[in-house]
Amino acid sequence: MKYNTEGKKLVMPEYGRNIQNMVDYCLAIEDRTERKRCADTIINIMGNMFPHLRDVNDFKHILWDHLAIMADFKLDIDYPYEIIKKEDLHSRPPRIPYNNSRIRYRHYGKTLELMIDKATGFEEEGEEKKQLVNLLANHMKKSFLTWNKESVDDRKIFKDLEELSKGKIVLDEEVYKLTESRDILARNNNNTNNNNNKKNYSRKGR
Repeated sequence: MKYNTEGKKLVMPEYGRNIQNMVDYCLAIEDRTERKRCADTIINIMGNMFPHLRDVNDFKHILWDHLAIMADFKLDIDYPYEIIKKEDLHSRPPRIPYNNSRIRYRHYGKTLELMIDKATGFEEEGEEKKQLVNLLANHMKKSFLTWNKESVDDRKIFKDLEELSKGKIVLDEEVYKLTESRDILARNNNNTNNNNNKKNYSRKGR
């Protein structure tokens, strides 16, 4: 009796040795038409092994790529798709550049800085800009209190906003009224308690 461990190493173990044996048999078929018919049968069997992936885009294309890989790219048939090239199989993806841009205040985050830049792009004063600036200031206060569990004076938020906008957004304390610190902290506590309750409920349901 021959054990699987004695056979050659599987290129794609997820398909199993029987599929690999079918691919090896297909490679040995001399008639090109019969070889293509055999390849089609193997693809159907491979697809039936993972029915939950049939809705994935290019699922069939992926199967034909896998067949070519298991055949070590030696299967001489007319593929219905452009198959991945052997030299591209182990090539590394392009390096993703890391964003090294400096964040002045980490508790506000980079996205908020970008939104402030957007707000400074409004040339004319108007209701739309006023609402946006008010939303930004309140979000800054909420972010500040998320990381600093204490009350914060609105003047601190206004000062930080003026600094982050390079002096282009200067808020009047009489005009802009932010949400009270106690209301934000209470809301944050309620959200934390709700999340904890959900976690506890899910543990009990296991």
